[in-house]
Amino acid sequence: MNRRYLGWLMAVAMLTLLVVVSAPAFPNEEPLPQQTAEESQAGAQPADDAAVEKILREQEKLLTGQRFSYDPAGRRDPFMDLYEAMGRRNRGPRPPGIAGMLVTEIDLVGIVKDPRGGDRALVIGSDNKGYFLSVGDTVYDGTVLAVDTRLGTMTFRQQVDDPRLIKPYRDVVKRLVPLDDEESADE
Repeated sequence: MNRRYLGWLMAVAMLTLLVVVSAPAFPNEEPLPQQTAEESQAGAQPADDAAVEKILREQEKLLTGQRFSYDPAGRRDPFMDLYEAMGRRNRGPRPPGIAGMLVTEIDLVGIVKDPRGGDRALVIGSDNKGYFLSVGDTVYDGTVLAVDTRLGTMTFRQQVDDPRLIKPYRDVVKRLVPLDDEESADE
């Protein structure tokens, strides 16, 4: 019986210690300072109230599901249906000209310096016709990212429809001189 009494006494002492430690040492009994008439006339409070109201409205929209944003950072959206996205893209016949050609069907032939700024790439498509492409131009499955006269390269960002990949694109570099020929020219 003595041990049981000692156990209860220890439990009560621990609870009392817990309450004492978690309670504030000096409770805040003084009321919050009231806004003076001069401050309310100065207009400082309405701007603060507007900012608080804006933050509360945005949080409420976020919590109720009215506003949602997802930043994929180059990755595919996991909430998007893969089959639906593949069905929407590349449907129907390809457009004529360079706009209907795949990145793999284009060969880099030359690079031209444009006097107005930027460089243009001379490419030959699958129809054996020459086309000029500059940064930002699009082909059927990609966009021109860069044209570099010094290195003799042209970079495409090709859209890839592979759901297993993290990023829905890959960067393809076309060269004036293929790497095999460069190595033999250096020897």
